[in-house]
Amino acid sequence: MQAQQAIPVLILKEGTSRTVGREARRSNIYAARVIAEALASSLGPRGMDKLLVDSFGNATITGDGATILKEMDVQHPAAKMLVEVAKAQDDEVGDGTTTVVVLAGQLLTNANELLDEEIHPTIVTEGFEKALEQALKVVDEVAESVNPLDKEVLKKVAITSLSSKAVAEYKEFLADLVVNAALQVVEEKDGKYEFKLDNVKIEKKKGESLEETELVKGIVLDKEVVHPSMPRKVVDAKIALLNAPLEVEKPEWTAKINITSPEQLKMFLEQEALMLKKMVDKIAATGANVVITQKGIDDMAQHFLAKKGILAVRRVKKSDMEKLARATGARIVTSIDDLTEKDLGYAKIVEERKVAEDKMIFIEGCPNPKAVTILIRGGAEHVVDEAERAIHDALSVVRNIIKEPKIVAGGGAIEMEIAKKLREYAKTLPSKEQLAVMRYADALEFLPAVLARNAGLEPVDVIAELRKKHADGEKWSGVNVFTGKIEDMIKAGVIEPAIVKKQVLKSATEAAVMVLRIDDIIAASPPKEKEKGKEEKPEFGEY
Repeated sequence: MQAQQAIPVLILKEGTSRTVGREARRSNIYAARVIAEALASSLGPRGMDKLLVDSFGNATITGDGATILKEMDVQHPAAKMLVEVAKAQDDEVGDGTTTVVVLAGQLLTNANELLDEEIHPTIVTEGFEKALEQALKVVDEVAESVNPLDKEVLKKVAITSLSSKAVAEYKEFLADLVVNAALQVVEEKDGKYEFKLDNVKIEKKKGESLEETELVKGIVLDKEVVHPSMPRKVVDAKIALLNAPLEVEKPEWTAKINITSPEQLKMFLEQEALMLKKMVDKIAATGANVVITQKGIDDMAQHFLAKKGILAVRRVKKSDMEKLARATGARIVTSIDDLTEKDLGYAKIVEERKVAEDKMIFIEGCPNPKAVTILIRGGAEHVVDEAERAIHDALSVVRNIIKEPKIVAGGGAIEMEIAKKLREYAKTLPSKEQLAVMRYADALEFLPAVLARNAGLEPVDVIAELRKKHADGEKWSGVNVFTGKIEDMIKAGVIEPAIVKKQVLKSATEAAVMVLRIDDIIAASPPKEKEKGKEEKPEFGEY
């Protein structure tokens, strides 16, 4: 009997590559580790910055984890997951992006060692998930409650966040601005305090130095007054905010008008001028001496406004209009006919000032503004950009404390405390899961080790001393990278929001578990470049 001939069966498209099992995991873990190692050197106050150059040659200098990952053109799918995790961390709590990526990378490194010891990935992931659950309980147990509006606490939290940024030498000055801005716009709702980042506008202008950065209790617009004859400064400004054009509206349908004589044309133009004059008279009748509109202002309307001594600004963004309404107490009106004196807002001064090479409009001296502006200055574009990122992170951590007023110590103190409690918890688990929880604890201890290494300290000695202190019940002992000593980080003023640490633990564990669950990578072949001289028919979906 003749043996049956094997028939090749093609399931995947030609050129598709497939990696299965251990090899697939190894590839993913390696990619994630490379990303984590790249970011590890920028962790903490003594971390280094990265210079990132994009394909157009634009350079970015930053130590901000989310920005580094955004600017890096990451190709590997597993590495892209870490980029997503950092972005989620930034969106959720605005800080801790570097920490989350370094922790996820270390969890995967430790998991890989367990896989090499023939422990099944499912057992490792279950162990990690149990460790996470326990770690979150520890954070809730040890976190200390604070007054959400305590200026000193908020300032310390902001300084801790700013310490690890490129603008760290100005951390106290910037922290003051950030806290004052937050406390100005914070609102009470149902017994809880709420602070929306949107209510702090950040404007940046290159020039001067970072020390010239200022908090304006009002709004700064990157605009200029529309007409040269208008006043450049209005004191005791009554502000009308319009979402309507100061123009004669054109009909929506196409219309033709036959004009047979110059008199008719003159009448049309006079009628147009009369309509615009009526609009301006209506605005002036309410007592408004400043007009800010989201739409356009006709040249003729500008002339009439200037004659009335009204300062006008046009084409202001919707978001800025909303901030102006919150700052000045004005109401945005969509029809000029509806404008009344009650709709006007107030500011002590509205003035056009020259900032660097540009003109900007300052609306300040509002009685109780619920929206403010931080105007950032700096010697170079890179400095201004990095300052903006640093201030965003500082505002975020202040918001986190106002939202959930619980703090933990920085400098690796909370990580060491969780690691200690996890080792005790591991003893209650079955043997293999116990190993996974122990490796999770090791990964947490890696964070203070990186802080120490970046500060030029000996990581092994630092971890050994930290373990001893925490075993003795000193739960807030951490590494002070400025003095090189182990000390109580709460007393040293290095404090962080508990909510940030919880988000770091959740995001890093989820990312690690997701990568560990993958055991098969099926990659489609890259599109082939068309051969020269041969024209191919367009594929479905091509045009």
